[in-house]
Amino acid sequence: MAKLIQNLSIGRNLRKLREARGLTQEDVCARMAQLGRPMLQSAYSQIETGQRNLFVSDLIALRTVLNAQYDDFFRGLVPIDRYKDETQT
Repeated sequence: MAKLIQNLSIGRNLRKLREARGLTQEDVCARMAQLGRPMLQSAYSQIETGQRNLFVSDLIALRTVLNAQYDDFFRGLVPIDRYKDETQT
């Protein structure tokens, strides 16, 4: 099963989408379980805070649970320049 390795966190966007729909993290996890993608609330919390990667299958389920488009997950994110010196401003 493929994992989506985050080098940018989509967690802030997930949280905004969840809150806009009036859902708790527990609600999201319960609905994901109904779709065959059970997840502990603590694991989901770590995804929202960017501390945990997620499976592509979970992203697909989250799209359904949050009634969102994939663009919504990535809104406002820009690619990281791999060649930019982090010490330069």
